[in-house]
Amino acid sequence: MKHLLVDITAHGYGHIAQTAPVVNELARRLPDLRVTVRSAATTDYLQQRFHCSFQHIHTALDFGMAMFDAVAVDVPLSLASYREYHADWEAKVAQAAHEMLELQPYILFANVPYKSLAAAKVAGIPAVAMCCLNWADIYRHYAPDDTESRAIYGQMLAAYDCAEIFLKVSPTMPMESLSSVRTIAPIAQVGVAQRSLALSRCSGKVGDKLVLVAMGGIDYSLPMEKWPRISGVRWLVPQAWNIQRDDTFALETMGMSFSDLMASCDAVLTKPGYGTFAEAAHAGVPVIYVSRGEWPEQPYLVEWLQQNGIGLEVEQEILEQGAMRSVLDGAFTAKRKPALVGSGVHEAADTLQSMMMRTTK
Repeated sequence: MKHLLVDITAHGYGHIAQTAPVVNELARRLPDLRVTVRSAATTDYLQQRFHCSFQHIHTALDFGMAMFDAVAVDVPLSLASYREYHADWEAKVAQAAHEMLELQPYILFANVPYKSLAAAKVAGIPAVAMCCLNWADIYRHYAPDDTESRAIYGQMLAAYDCAEIFLKVSPTMPMESLSSVRTIAPIAQVGVAQRSLALSRCSGKVGDKLVLVAMGGIDYSLPMEKWPRISGVRWLVPQAWNIQRDDTFALETMGMSFSDLMASCDAVLTKPGYGTFAEAAHAGVPVIYVSRGEWPEQPYLVEWLQQNGIGLEVEQEILEQGAMRSVLDGAFTAKRKPALVGSGVHEAADTLQSMMMRTTK
């Protein structure tokens, strides 16, 4: 039984949304595949995405960037955290390599904790990286141009270059500093539209509009209790927000997968992030998004969405006030584009399967 180790960054849910469809496809092709997922996400959430059997090791392999919330980066804390993370770097990589060897994987599939890639190199384990970004370029965007930051950035690049190949998932940042990169098509787990079922479960009626509010896997909430009501609109929101309104329903209580809910809605309210943007465009669902400021991945995501889907930006002030009628009307009446059909899942699975077939351990 061949063993695939899947390491996923602890920053948000988009990395899981990219990774799970590839692993699902690989497991379909290789029924005896053993899968271990190391992730800070809950097992319940991972089971919504990974449809194959897997062992979950609950751990945060990295932190990405420290965030005030889903759209605002805490730059000073991020830089301080990277200084601490890279202290005694070689020793930390050696320890990570030891832990990886104890798991005895054939291949590491990383999205995209770079210490894992450096550890795989030390352990002699072939590794594939896959993502639409890398933390080295994100770090460089915010870090000062000084000796210490350049040294950290260099260690990050060297770790990423330990991967045998880095699959850049479209839409992607350029990543011009990395070697052994290959761009692949978008990846999205597209659900099945079940609009009538969704309406019935949130006490809606024919003609009502469903808006999914999905701000990603980082804490963020909106003051929806104070929003003015918009006739005929029903909001599906995270249960943790505890919104007490009869036009608002916890998406976790709907009894439907996130992807099916997405495909069943008239619009999604979010921030620029790979998972939601890609799944919405592939399902033909309009996206209303609030800016993430200087987040360096944002321009590439927004440009891709404007070309391949429907994207409308909403100002933070309007979002706080709940003055959403105009932007919602724009989303509901926008001319639909054909739903996308992506092949990135098969491209990535082909790469992993080829490595599995030639790897003997």
